[in-house]
Amino acid sequence: MNTAQFTPAGTLTAEDLGAVHLIGIGGVGMSGLARLLLTRGIRVSGSELRNWPSLAGLRALGGTIHMTHDVANLDGVDTVVYSTAIPADHVELAEARRRGLRVLHRSEALAATMTGRKTIAISGTHGKTTTTSMVTLIFQQAGVDPSFVIGGEISEAGSNAHHGSGEYFVAEADESDRSFLLYRPYVSIITNIDEDHLNTYGNYANLAATFADFARLTDPEGFVVVCADNPGTRELAVQLRSEGRRVYTYGEAADADLRLTDVASSARGVHYLATVDGTSLGEMRLPVPGRHLGLNSAAAVLTAYHLGLPVEAARSALAAFPGVRRRFERKGSVEDITVYDEYAYHPTSMTAALRTMREVAGDGRLLVVFQPYRVYRTRDLHAELAAALGLADEVLMLEVFGPGEERGPGEGGAALLDSVDLPAGCKVFLPSFDDVAAEVVRRARPGDVVLTMGAPPISLLGDELLEALAREAATRAAAAGGTDSPSR
Repeated sequence: MNTAQFTPAGTLTAEDLGAVHLIGIGGVGMSGLARLLLTRGIRVSGSELRNWPSLAGLRALGGTIHMTHDVANLDGVDTVVYSTAIPADHVELAEARRRGLRVLHRSEALAATMTGRKTIAISGTHGKTTTTSMVTLIFQQAGVDPSFVIGGEISEAGSNAHHGSGEYFVAEADESDRSFLLYRPYVSIITNIDEDHLNTYGNYANLAATFADFARLTDPEGFVVVCADNPGTRELAVQLRSEGRRVYTYGEAADADLRLTDVASSARGVHYLATVDGTSLGEMRLPVPGRHLGLNSAAAVLTAYHLGLPVEAARSALAAFPGVRRRFERKGSVEDITVYDEYAYHPTSMTAALRTMREVAGDGRLLVVFQPYRVYRTRDLHAELAAALGLADEVLMLEVFGPGEERGPGEGGAALLDSVDLPAGCKVFLPSFDDVAAEVVRRARPGDVVLTMGAPPISLLGDELLEALAREAATRAAAAGGTDSPSR
């Protein structure tokens, strides 16, 4: 994706777009943009082939949803929005260009909605969605009513976008296709830089250089926030400071501007003491587990602190943080077998997730149902993925999810599973989603944690697994003459 040919923030406003049609409106990114536009009073339509959960909410806001892709869907439309996943020859995209309609990449349309606001843009290889959610909740707690667009839904809040009345716009900034270079942040947060999306960047050096370019787009009156514990962002901080830019760091490193000490994580959550330049901010507590989530929260706290928001607002927001869907999301429990869902698919985030799930499992076993995401990543990070999965007690492996990619010899899920250092009886390759529920029922026992993890389609499995476990429990109870029903 060559962002030089696209429209950056500040060039258009959302109202300039007229009636907007989004191709593939149901996905997290597109549905968030659609929600934001609708709540700004802009006429929105979209096309889909799957009945995503987000569609009901968009219809309730006045959106028109077409459950087909057809040229007739563009009648009365001024602007057509597409994502990187939409091919150039898609029937609606090709027709929009033929008609001479304004055609924008999702990031361009999102940039238009930022115009006139102070944007807090959150990027990084891992932790973007969680950090964006935390920043949003802290700002809301402080009463500044930010606009926001998040690449996931804050659990229990049920929303991934909002048009606020305040001066701030909080946005997750995606580096995967370089589209974050279209934004003009007042504050840039970069959580970490890790080797990923090399199908776009070719090598780590190019990836790191592009993150630096993103940071340099930050308003001179604003600032950049980076993690002092990650080698990539630590090096970036040195580089940016040498250029005279204002950079603040956070982490457990002794020289971090916001330093975390006495960090502790358990199944009940994570807590730490926060100090900024020698001044104590007191204890920060999160009701969700994971040391890495403590780091994410520190980025949000540091940002709020330097924007002059009350520390107490940060403390209160974090103490009530409900988590983000598909990030340590508890789906339910049947007869002491608990099912969680987790988005992690890169070995670094997988390792953090699995270590945290170990805390949750306690004395129980950890069974992981994993679907690798993208052929190139599975190939290039084969050994690292296998090592991360080795933290589980048992692994149920699905085939790689890689739309538009071709698998070569040794590049599929079965080959990855072979490299996982677990006994043969503790790992199995399942070629179809239809095979998973029965296999989980066969393997799981009371006290176990079952974690579905990886590519987006696997998020649909959690409820199916709970239903299968409940049916099995009911069958056993009936056979034993009992009447108790399993609970979720």
